[in-house]
Amino acid sequence: MRLEFGWSFPLKEPLTSGSQGTKAWPGPGRGLLLAALAAMVVAVAPRGAMAQTDEIQVYNGQIAEPGVFNLTLHNNFTPDGRKTPAFPGGIASGGSLNGVPEWAYGVTNWFEAGLYLPLYSITKNGDAQLDGFKLRALFVEPDAAKQTFFYGVNFEFSFNSKHWDPSPYTQEIRPILGWRLGKVDFIVNPILDNSWKGFSRLDFAPETRVDYNISDKWAIAAEEYDDFGELRRFDPANRQTHQLFGVIDYNGKPINIEGGIGFGLNSATDRLAIKLILSRDLN
Repeated sequence: MRLEFGWSFPLKEPLTSGSQGTKAWPGPGRGLLLAALAAMVVAVAPRGAMAQTDEIQVYNGQIAEPGVFNLTLHNNFTPDGRKTPAFPGGIASGGSLNGVPEWAYGVTNWFEAGLYLPLYSITKNGDAQLDGFKLRALFVEPDAAKQTFFYGVNFEFSFNSKHWDPSPYTQEIRPILGWRLGKVDFIVNPILDNSWKGFSRLDFAPETRVDYNISDKWAIAAEEYDDFGELRRFDPANRQTHQLFGVIDYNGKPINIEGGIGFGLNSATDRLAIKLILSRDLN
């Protein structure tokens, strides 16, 4: 089961804790994964950086075991953020809560399918809003949780309400690269957000995480979430967003917990955000 708290309701991309099963279909080779990634990147177009964040999580390449259903709850709360919407008719992030249950199923030891539903927000004034839903396909190196170097790619397809994103249909392309070096893990997700307006207008929003594993169940981490703007021309520095999170993880039974507090690094970023992610296998 997975649960993510950070007031935003998207369909996510998980930090799942499942290990891979032995009775699984054969996984694709590294070349096939890279070819699929390249083809999808060329095929899609950008998503603007105007919408709110629905999921605050760095993907670590772990997926549910084949045949296992997993639930993750994502919630993100912004105690100190923007007081005006990022676009006309949108939700101001300050004082708002966004959340979403993420339903995932391990298809093979290299493929996990997911559904984010429902994505919701509660505004500072207490108004509840339905924001849409997302479909997800996550491909990783077989048994990625056991590898020193691991890789994968996640595709999300979003159907958005007008108050959540000015584009009714958007997509996320999330490559996953990581290294496990003793007690330290380094993970990067160089995300491209797509609003279907052309390749040059893909939005570059990378996420980075460095973990220190205290034990097999407890870890602390630093995460940075950035948005530089469209590939054709990055936004000026004072319009880019950069946020640094301190995170603590518990990976055990009966539930996995990830909590963090984020601080804006410039004036364009929400000054303070809180996330909580809860995850558990359902069978």
